[in-house]
Amino acid sequence: MNLVLIGLRACGKSSISRHLAQLSKRPVLSTDLLISYEQGGRSIADIVAACQGDWRPFREMEYEVARKVAALDDIIIDTGGGMVVDWDDQEQEIFSERKVSLLKRNGLLIWLHGEVERLAAKVQGDPSRPTLSDRLSVEELMRRRLPFYQQAADWVVDIEGKTRKELAREIMNRISVQ
Repeated sequence: MNLVLIGLRACGKSSISRHLAQLSKRPVLSTDLLISYEQGGRSIADIVAACQGDWRPFREMEYEVARKVAALDDIIIDTGGGMVVDWDDQEQEIFSERKVSLLKRNGLLIWLHGEVERLAAKVQGDPSRPTLSDRLSVEELMRRRLPFYQQAADWVVDIEGKTRKELAREIMNRISVQ
């Protein structure tokens, strides 16, 4: 069974996954890093910019990577913040049944839930993170995604007031009682 970390940007998925790897002796695969690798080492921001800010091609890349990592077993999957979303014909984010169902086949989806205002402030103006929307603020877009994380999650872990190491231990303790 894989451990799949989902959550908003800046919630700590990457650092918590590294702590989990140390505690569990499982390898970590980052979906964003795999996409970057498959795209010749380009950053996610560069990949999205090459598509003139159209996220649909990136979501397709994300689906293909999800298909590959979901076929593996006993790993930790560090997903990008948008793993639970796709785009509809009106260019609106919708819940990604296809990506979530792939990851759930052999994975436990753990939502790292944090305060939207704090997380949005952490990423505001970060040039390494591509713009999510020309019409919505980062905070508004993050709020719209909350029901998608809730729908996808097998577990919800509150990240507020805890270190990344403490969160990894909390997840490991919860796994051991299952």
